[in-house]
Amino acid sequence: MSQQTADDRPGIAAAIVVSDGRVLMVRRRVSEGQLSWQFPAGEIETGESPEEAAVRETQEETGLGVAATKLLGERVHPKTGRLMSYTACEVVAGTAQVVDTEELDELAWVTHAEIPEYVPYGLFEPVQVYLDAALLN
Repeated sequence: MSQQTADDRPGIAAAIVVSDGRVLMVRRRVSEGQLSWQFPAGEIETGESPEEAAVRETQEETGLGVAATKLLGERVHPKTGRLMSYTACEVVAGTAQVVDTEELDELAWVTHAEIPEYVPYGLFEPVQVYLDAALLN
């Protein structure tokens, strides 16, 4: 099995969007292995910060205007080998819908209790800690 390194491909920025006690998740048309449901995410473009990419990707995929509030953490994703950054975001405008129909199949606002149904392999610990605080208050 060959190991692909994260440094030969752009990093991926994910947006952790919480609103009304739920977190936004999207389902890709083409899953990456086990990764069917995930957070809005995409490649970080040249000159862009992870936070800027998370905001842009959320807008492009779901039409939702969000503002980055905090970079939660980074890691090399254990399933894809891609460098991932996770940014907490708040909704500032619009309503989430599937805008990028080539990439996305569906989206859902998920309660804390439902997260394991959507992501059965667990979340990156800093993201889980953030969602525990944001969704259980």
